[in-house]
Formats: sequence, structure tokens, C-alpha cells
Amino acid sequence: MSRAGSGDECSIGLVNRRLAFLTGGAAVGLAGVWRMIRRRPPEPEADPRADELRTRLDESRAVVDDREEFEGAETTVDAADAVPDPDERRRAVHAEGRSVVDRMRDPK
Repeated sequence: MSRAGSGDECSIGLVNRRLAFLTGGAAVGLAGVWRMIRRRPPEPEADPRADELRTRLDESRAVVDDREEFEGAETTVDAADAVPDPDERRRAVHAEGRSVVDRMRDPK
């Protein structure tokens, strides 16, 4: 029958090495977690493109105001004249086309 610590075997050294390895690994892991928690995020650097973008936005706002002023002078769809009958428009276009063809055929 084999008993712990009997003979030439000593299991305490093996247990001590494993315990030391696990304890050291846990300590390193805890130190890493602690460092991540305590680490402050770096201050963001000012982007040099930000001022240029702000300038372009200000300019575009001025353009929008000008556009609204310009469109205010336009006749709205509701106030525009009614669209003529398509048949009448077709007859007018054909008559104009015939007159152009007649002028081309009969040079003066």
C-alpha cells in the first residue's frame, strides 16, 4: 500500500511548484486588470481639419439662406398656369414642324 510521503516520492514539491505558478499567474492577471482600470484615456488631439470643416459649414449655411431667398421669388406650382391640353400642344408642335420643313424645302 502506498502512502503519501512514503519512499522516495515527495509530492509536496510538486504541489508547491503548481501553487506558486498559479499564484504568480493570478497576481500578473490582477495587476493587468488593475492597470486597465486605472488607465485614463488619452486626451484627444485637436484635429486640424475641424476648423476647416466649421468654416465650410458656416459658408453652406449662408448658401442655404441665399437659396431660400432666391426660391421665394419663384412662382410656386400652385400659382403657375394650368398645363394646356396635350392634344392642343401636339397639334401646335406638328404645325411648327411642318412650317420648318416647308421653309427648308422651299428656299427663297
